[in-house]
Amino acid sequence: MTQTLSQLENSGAFIERHIGPDAGQQQEMLNAVSAESLNALIGQIVPKDIQLATPPQVGEAATEYAALAELKAIVGRNKRFTSYIGMGYTAVQLPPVILRNMLENPGWYTAYTPYQPEVSQGRLEALLNFQQVTLDLTGLDMASASLLDEATAAAEAMAMAKRVSKTEKMPTVFLSLLMYIRKLWMSSAPAPKPLALT
Repeated sequence: MTQTLSQLENSGAFIERHIGPDAGQQQEMLNAVSAESLNALIGQIVPKDIQLATPPQVGEAATEYAALAELKAIVGRNKRFTSYIGMGYTAVQLPPVILRNMLENPGWYTAYTPYQPEVSQGRLEALLNFQQVTLDLTGLDMASASLLDEATAAAEAMAMAKRVSKTEKMPTVFLSLLMYIRKLWMSSAPAPKPLALT
């Protein structure tokens, strides 16, 4: 197949960068499901009551350059303010070497499939490394970093206390009102009743 130079130019259109089936391959798949066209196939699959009578008016497709320029203009209108949320949320200075090798480790993801298993694997590896560093720094026999946040950890600690309790009677749980509100919310949901707030 002969290609002209114009066909090799990067026009910036997103659709042209998608590597998908060509017309022949599409027709082969349509024949396999006994459909005349893609529109006919969609008409067979999508219920009639949710099909649009007219195509959505979304305008012409933007080139990658134009889309990036528009997004940068939108981001440029953002303003940074000091966060006063408190409740355990604090600003931290993360060294670039840790940021790159843990949170942004390119071995844990690719640009094409950011949802792939490598992301989960990378998170597990980061947790394992964090636990090991905690052991090395504290000299503890065991460390666990498997919980996502402080509120979940509080609820899990309460549930564990109930499981290891030797009494069969449902205990009363006391939660301090000095706790952050998100920890109170998370802990009160699975808490046995009565629940005492002090």
